Amino acid sequence: MGQVIHIFKKEFMAYFVSPIAYIVISIFLLITGWFFFTTFFLNNQANLRNFFALLPIIFSFVVPAITMRLFSEELNVGSYETLLTMPVTLRDVVAGKFLAALAFVITMLVPTVSYPITVSFLGRLDWGPVAGGYIGAILLGAAFCSIGLFASSLTRNQIIAFIIAVAICFVLTLIDKMLFFLPRSLLGFFEYLGADFHFENISKGIIDSRDILYFLSVSFIGLYAAHLARQENN
Repeated sequence: MGQVIHIFKKEFMAYFVSPIAYIVISIFLLITGWFFFTTFFLNNQANLRNFFALLPIIFSFVVPAITMRLFSEELNVGSYETLLTMPVTLRDVVAGKFLAALAFVITMLVPTVSYPITVSFLGRLDWGPVAGGYIGAILLGAAFCSIGLFASSLTRNQIIAFIIAVAICFVLTLIDKMLFFLPRSLLGFFEYLGADFHFENISKGIIDSRDILYFLSVSFIGLYAAHLARQENN
């Protein structure tokens, strides 16, 4: 566990050494702030439904940008081989990098707490769906971080890693919106695969074990796939 924490600290601090972290956070806050406040004043309702409705799509692009460097950068410059000579296991490396990416996603979400605080001053806000929305956002972020980590473990090129992760996250986000051509017998199965379907349930303040299990399962599969990918190429 000590090695995981060490890798976590190293990777998390590395985000703030380069300007990428500040650019990603700024773009994320500008996009969410713009879409939230413009729709908020149009609808004139004291809730954050529009903000949470946008998160899966935004995360599909932002989270891969956060994770694309985790393995790809080290593979490209050759420091990954040096890392493996240290007293750490591949499992420690995967876990540490994943936790660092998830911590960065949570850090990125913290400034958005100002949105519900602002709304609460303008009207009566139901804090249940807000709490559910942020829990769902963290679970969604964890799932997409694991996918991004897997994509980064496949290639030395960060752009390719970004494209692979975006493609997977985008499909998981929109798959339940593209079911109109499928037979009715398959609708339930493919709907369950949709990340947006499960996130929407939690963002309503409905904490269902099936939705939590979905995000935990996707996170586990992504991390296990990243572990296998690097194990095969070591």
